[in-house]
Amino acid sequence: MRVRPDAVINELTALPRNYTPAEMAASAERDRKVRIEGNANLLAALGAAGVRRYLLQSSAFWYAPGPGLADEGEPFAVSGSPAVSAGSRRYAELENAASMTPGIAVVALRYGFFYGPSTWFSDDGDMSEQIRHREVPVIGDGQGVWSWVHIEDAATATAAALECAPGAYNIIDDDPVPQRVWLPAFAQAVGAPPPPGVSEAEATAAFGPDAVY
Repeated sequence: MRVRPDAVINELTALPRNYTPAEMAASAERDRKVRIEGNANLLAALGAAGVRRYLLQSSAFWYAPGPGLADEGEPFAVSGSPAVSAGSRRYAELENAASMTPGIAVVALRYGFFYGPSTWFSDDGDMSEQIRHREVPVIGDGQGVWSWVHIEDAATATAAALECAPGAYNIIDDDPVPQRVWLPAFAQAVGAPPPPGVSEAEATAAFGPDAVY
């Protein structure tokens, strides 16, 4: 039986089970290869399979700094800290390669940080364990804003994108919050003690510039 899909959804990643700077760094090249080569291979196969719609996983949390919240028209943070810059360039490359493929309607799904079952941010996820051991501090005055999306809402939005107009979409909750708000609240929700606080200099020395950025 020959498969002739109307659409292809690319959610390929090679992220580690544990969300730590060391494991993220160790998996970075593998994840880059899966995303870049996987995207290229899928794009090459779309025309032969008669596919006319392509949904691509992208990111809503690596926009360049600016006043207020970022919409889809803002550029990625290609001049950020080392890993942030590399990741931003990767997503820009993925989206550009897809948009340059003739005859394909492309939807870039720019997800926020996933939370909910089977994610890092769940009651039994890796971040909960780190927070219970007080390994995740509030950095500086905790002003860094995080954009979130529940994994079920992300799935619902992805299904809806099968019929939406082509383009880039931020797939996030409507309540982005700074670290000083979400981290203590999440700690309380998972039965952890209040998170410690560290200065930006201490965080840079302990976790590297990407965590502070």
